[in-house]
Amino acid sequence: MEFGILSLLPPVLAIVLALVTRNVIPALFAGVWLGATMVHDWNPFMGLYASFSEFILPNLGDEWSATVLLYCGLFGVLIAFMQKSGGAHAIAHAITRRVKSDRGAQGSTMLFGIIIFFEDYFNALTVGSVMRSVTDKMRVSREKLAYIVDSTSAPICLLGPVSTWVVFVMGLIGAQFVELGISRSEYLTYLSTIPFNFYSILALVLVAIVIYKRWDFGPMAEAEYRARTTGKLLRDGAQPSSDSSMVDVEMTEKTPKKRNMIVPLVVLLGLIPPLFLWTGGFPENDLVTAVGESDGSKSILIAAFAAILVSMAMGLQQKLFNFKEAMSLVVKGFKSMVLVYIILTLAWSIGSVTSALGTAAFIVNLAEQTTSPALIPVLIFLVGCIISYTTGTSYGTFAIMIPIAMPLAYAMDISMALCIAAVLSGGIFGDHCSPISDTTILSSAGSSSDHIDHVNTQMPFALTAGFSGIIAFLIAGITNSWLISLLVGALIMISLTYVFYRRWGKEVPAGN
Repeated sequence: MEFGILSLLPPVLAIVLALVTRNVIPALFAGVWLGATMVHDWNPFMGLYASFSEFILPNLGDEWSATVLLYCGLFGVLIAFMQKSGGAHAIAHAITRRVKSDRGAQGSTMLFGIIIFFEDYFNALTVGSVMRSVTDKMRVSREKLAYIVDSTSAPICLLGPVSTWVVFVMGLIGAQFVELGISRSEYLTYLSTIPFNFYSILALVLVAIVIYKRWDFGPMAEAEYRARTTGKLLRDGAQPSSDSSMVDVEMTEKTPKKRNMIVPLVVLLGLIPPLFLWTGGFPENDLVTAVGESDGSKSILIAAFAAILVSMAMGLQQKLFNFKEAMSLVVKGFKSMVLVYIILTLAWSIGSVTSALGTAAFIVNLAEQTTSPALIPVLIFLVGCIISYTTGTSYGTFAIMIPIAMPLAYAMDISMALCIAAVLSGGIFGDHCSPISDTTILSSAGSSSDHIDHVNTQMPFALTAGFSGIIAFLIAGITNSWLISLLVGALIMISLTYVFYRRWGKEVPAGN
């Protein structure tokens, strides 16, 4: 049956409901149900039955899906052990001992945020709460601390080699490869998106520039001037968030050791390359062939499991917890990823629904007739930004947009990495601007900043990097060169930042 323009109804319904309810789970399920109803001659009862029997359960039950869900859970477990062992706190204290100025305090906060590249929630709460005493001492405003924390947590999770975000995105990419009949490593495909993830890169660069040059402008300049000259880290009447209720796993009371975080991360990252070669048939296959044929999901799963064993053994040896408490951490780690499980499953399902309805084919045909291929990455970025801003979730944006962007890129012969990166960048850009974003809220909480003040002071910087990202995606769509696009985007961003600083900035005295 040909549905034509009606094939857009399920993803459009998912988008609209996500915007209205600000919750992506019921929105995605409604999209699955509507698509299943359409497939079964618009019978809503058969649609409900088919939602599970033909779409949700088949996507949930195969070996590949189970592998993805399992390594998502293992990452939750690894983070629970790292949080309990206190290794991140030990690293932060080692960094801050060298801090002598406000610039050093801010730079150390950014560095610590980059070090914790594997999970955004853990990043936002840990970096903000640990570095707060250091930035307070140097009279850095809480708004500035929250901005640095927020602008490093999510972007670095998609620029690092492995993280909870990476495994989530790999799950979405792999599902589309199955739908499109593509035999390619989802992990290597993800890695190829990193240089095209313009907003994430530019947001990090902007943080570094603002710290080093002190080019604060807009409300942030006022906040920094107030903090330096009066010592008021929050404006009068501000209501700082509290992060105490958001930490599920309490850190050990014993003196934490840096190796409690460093060693498990070295195990995790060190095992991935040899496991890639092994699952790819090396040495029977040559290096390039082995990497191309490797099983990325199983490689990361085994590496994460090994890192968990090492982290648990270190904690037991140091008597940070007993075996019963360790098993409790395992359960807490898996429970922390339940939301990811649900969104992934529904995202796979709505991808299957759109495939059955021919949604991708319709969009591709429409785009070929009406839109230049060079504009596709920009449009994907903008739509992703709107969805993320209004829903407050990057994960939900990725779940809705990747099943649309990848078939579009495949059919129109546009760089797959570029279109996926446009989704990722748009999701994070909207997330940084949204007052209902979970990472924005956690950044305020971890930094003990007034949430609305954080949103208002961060917005001008996010918009500056976002506009520069639009130009970068436009150039990438024309040239397909990430280097040229990134350089032009960076030059535009630096120029805008300087102009804004001269126009709306304020000379902020250096801290102690």
